[in-house]
Amino acid sequence: MSKFPISRRTLLRGAGAAIGLPWLEAMAPAATVKQVNPVRMAAMYVPNGMLPSGWDVQGEGKNFELSPTLTPLQDFKDQLLVLTNLWNQASVGGDGHYVKISGWLTSTTITKTLGVDISANGTSMDQVAAQKAGHQTPFPSLELAVAPVTTGVDRNVGYTRVYGSHIAWSGPTSPLAKELDPAHVFERLFRAGQPQAGKAKQDKLLLDRVLEDARALRQELGAVDKHRMDEYLSVVRSLEERIERASRPGQSKWKPRVKLDAAAKPAEVDPKNYADHVRLMLDMMALAFQTDSTRIVTFMFNNEVSNQNFSFIDGVKIGHHDASHHQKDAEKQKQYQLVNRWHVEQFGYLMKKLAAMKEGDSTVLDHSMILFGGGIKDGDRHDPHNLPLLLGGRGGGRIASGQHLVYPKDSPLSNLFVSMLDAFGTPVERFADSTGPLAGVLV
Repeated sequence: MSKFPISRRTLLRGAGAAIGLPWLEAMAPAATVKQVNPVRMAAMYVPNGMLPSGWDVQGEGKNFELSPTLTPLQDFKDQLLVLTNLWNQASVGGDGHYVKISGWLTSTTITKTLGVDISANGTSMDQVAAQKAGHQTPFPSLELAVAPVTTGVDRNVGYTRVYGSHIAWSGPTSPLAKELDPAHVFERLFRAGQPQAGKAKQDKLLLDRVLEDARALRQELGAVDKHRMDEYLSVVRSLEERIERASRPGQSKWKPRVKLDAAAKPAEVDPKNYADHVRLMLDMMALAFQTDSTRIVTFMFNNEVSNQNFSFIDGVKIGHHDASHHQKDAEKQKQYQLVNRWHVEQFGYLMKKLAAMKEGDSTVLDHSMILFGGGIKDGDRHDPHNLPLLLGGRGGGRIASGQHLVYPKDSPLSNLFVSMLDAFGTPVERFADSTGPLAGVLV
């Protein structure tokens, strides 16, 4: 097509005559080159469930009202899917917490063990996407959190506590290590967007030395410490793979969509200030999406069974896990609901940040889908039915947001994952116990 289209009114003039032209392709308007915006996907895990009376939404379809716990999302109601009556059948039985969290994104039943022979018996939904599309960005995925892995054994239920610390699994026996330091996350994002000549080779040499020392040290460790070391090595191997990929000829086509200012690096986190720590990690999550350093992120507000102190919230005096076991005590229920609402407010904070990040005539939020929720409903009953689940963002126009979708009781959560993977551009025919895509989610 001509770069300079001619008008449909153009005439051929000669010898005093004017002849009209037939329709030509050159008369069509010049093609407008549109920037292709990537779709991003995130999963945000909240431990210890939600108080049903504060969470449950009235109305269906587009005619619904946000519940008391969800009212902080009022400004983003049209970018929200509220999903009712989904569950992970594979998490039924076992114990109160651990089966629910480690199987949240895998839709599988974890192996009961007291030791380090852990297995989720599946790959998590986020890693299915990362294994197919992670090569497109410097980081195939990011696993973010604020609490380190909990070790030891919960002898009340007979499970290793390690299960309560992971939602992302690259394979049945491979939980992914979590990044806890927002400053470290920023440095990784910054370096990905500011490559230096010869830096990849230098980094590779440093990592080789680290791996050599770590492997030697591992031989002298006990079983639990070997597991911790294996988590550390998984992070190092991930960095090594990224460096090797970046150094290959023709593999440096990726460019950051937004450049980061080194001065924006977050300050050292005060471990006592949980709320600030969470916000900083959400800021890093937003930057990772904005720069396109990764398109897949998981974030854990805390480990399962966490008794995090939320006394910074007016009206909350007891720990999170204690509040979740309210036994229908009105005061405990009130505090539990306040903690639930605070978690929803953080989800709203992330949505607001993404909505403020412009991409052409749309936003990063428009091109994202963010799963928010947990593996149990009422923490007092460890209830796996009717999980508290929200999906924020339009997923690049693939998500039919602005609805409350109510499904038949005990519909598979894995059906939602099939739909999300389709919207992300990494479709699968089946995922775990799925029966197909979740009705009403996709446009």
